[in-house]
Amino acid sequence: MLVRQLLLWQSSIFRASAYGQYASDQVVSGFYIYAAVVALAIMTAGHLLSRKLNDRKSAMARPPASPEARELRTQQLLDAAASLWLQHPERIPGVAEVALLAGLAKGTVYLYFKSKEDLLLAVHERHVMAFFAALIARAAAPHPMSFDDMMRLTDKHIVSVPAFLPLATLVGGLMHKGVSAEAAAAFEQGVAEQLKTAGGLLSRHFPLPDAASGVRLLMRSYALILGLWQLVGSKEPICTSEEVSAMLLPDYASELDAALRALWQGTFNLNNDA
Repeated sequence: MLVRQLLLWQSSIFRASAYGQYASDQVVSGFYIYAAVVALAIMTAGHLLSRKLNDRKSAMARPPASPEARELRTQQLLDAAASLWLQHPERIPGVAEVALLAGLAKGTVYLYFKSKEDLLLAVHERHVMAFFAALIARAAAPHPMSFDDMMRLTDKHIVSVPAFLPLATLVGGLMHKGVSAEAAAAFEQGVAEQLKTAGGLLSRHFPLPDAASGVRLLMRSYALILGLWQLVGSKEPICTSEEVSAMLLPDYASELDAALRALWQGTFNLNNDA
């Protein structure tokens, strides 16, 4: 409205000049004063609009107040990161990509994770903690636990999870380059706590002398699971020789079952002989 009035006033002055009428100094001065007021009003409106947009962006990036809402947002980010990485496992998805797929502002990601590497480590941590949760729940049950129970848990929560072993391979390198020291330390501490709990529970079901023996057995088992996958189970296995492959069992699952059975049985025999 102010701009329209300014244009009408300017037009009337020009018409007056065209008919030979000279605008008085007061009219000209009033015109420029009015123009300055209009310019100031436009600048003020623009500033207020800019502040409003910035406030909206800030609100989008502000962490939700309740723990439940924060957890939901965290899972949204992890789901998006996992989905993007599975589509392009040759690279780590960028923060902007993850935010876009999760339907959140880019700044929101940094409220939860310091970097894209920390975000990917969190995806792997979610896989690891899901396995431990299932293992601890089963081992805490009163009825006896068998090696076959352990193999079923391993298959369901490690081998059959598409991103688990590929991501575990990648994260092993990121822990020393890319992941923040805080995130790496928190991950290692969390895994150590779960290992101690699970190792202690396993000693109730199997001939293991103490919790430390259970922890060592779990760590050796994981080394076999991941190492054999890299050797013969991945899309780009280390072992490509037909001669060597012929010496192994026909697939990763059967080779893993045989290797883990040998490890566990050998551990129990050593403990019985001690």
